[in-house]
Amino acid sequence: MKYFTFDEFDSPDKPGSGSLMKPSTLEKLDKARDIAGIPFVVNSGIRTPKHNKAVGGTDDSSHLEEKGYAVDLKCTDSRSRFIMFHALLKAGFTRIGIRKDFIHVDDDPNKSPQVIWTY
Repeated sequence: MKYFTFDEFDSPDKPGSGSLMKPSTLEKLDKARDIAGIPFVVNSGIRTPKHNKAVGGTDDSSHLEEKGYAVDLKCTDSRSRFIMFHALLKAGFTRIGIRKDFIHVDDDPNKSPQVIWTY
């Protein structure tokens, strides 16, 4: 990875868990960061079941350590949101969730592709 380190993806209650992220997800994320030309700050990567429950994640969350397909990226302004969204699509992400303060991306092969949702 050019722009990230594994520890950025750690579940807060399990140091070292960032290495459980799927290579496909990390490759696309690194490509998106390169395309965007602006920093990407990881809010959430891997989650243990306990941490996932604490943050209100779904039971089948793509963030879970046995999956490792999802990342939430900090994003608080409309210009950055546009740049990041465009770069994430161009890098190959087709599952994107948008909230006022973050963007969720995942490439979970067990979920519907080509979807965008809001929180």
